[in-house]
Amino acid sequence: MHDDPPGDDPCHAHLIVGGHAVDPDTARDVQQFRKSERQRLYAAREAWTAEARASMSRTIGEALGRGLGDLAGRRVAVYWPIRSEPDLRDWMARAHEAGAEVLLPVVVEKAAPLVFRRWAPRCRMARGIWNIPVPAEGAEAVPDLVISPLLGLDGAGYRLGNGGGYYDRTLAALPSPPEVIGVGYPDCTLETIFPMPWDIPMGRAVLGDGDVRHFG
Repeated sequence: MHDDPPGDDPCHAHLIVGGHAVDPDTARDVQQFRKSERQRLYAAREAWTAEARASMSRTIGEALGRGLGDLAGRRVAVYWPIRSEPDLRDWMARAHEAGAEVLLPVVVEKAAPLVFRRWAPRCRMARGIWNIPVPAEGAEAVPDLVISPLLGLDGAGYRLGNGGGYYDRTLAALPSPPEVIGVGYPDCTLETIFPMPWDIPMGRAVLGDGDVRHFG
């Protein structure tokens, strides 16, 4: 998002963000609101003890195991945890053993859609952009299920993430929409994130207290 430029542009090009027409004042207000909420929610997430986060990560993995059924043959994109996000690496290993093709997101270029690369336990990892571990090798694939970490969650299924816009940008670019499940901690709820035209809602969310929410 950009600051509201002075004066009026006769072609109104300044109202186009990511291919969508938006009011620049609204975009700026939403950006400021989300920045403030991210700071608050990061602090709340860091306030959980390591033991509590580990317990909630196990609870999320168990809920995914119950709710997703047979994963054999499914292409499941997960994520490598950073900044105290729920750690689903044990669940990723179980999904791999169950016959899923587990994928991890890879940033190949800043402000561009992610690609997804195959992951398996003990595969060779490398440091990607922002120092996040990614599979060093392996073929790229398109997921039919995306497990996405969320910082905030509103009642319509929109997620507040880290602010880079990568997930929404990637989902919009995929040839067919995958199922999207958000995972987070139980204190992540917001009334609304004030969704913008490019935001993509999730189908459901699984929280660290075992709460499973369905949307749409």
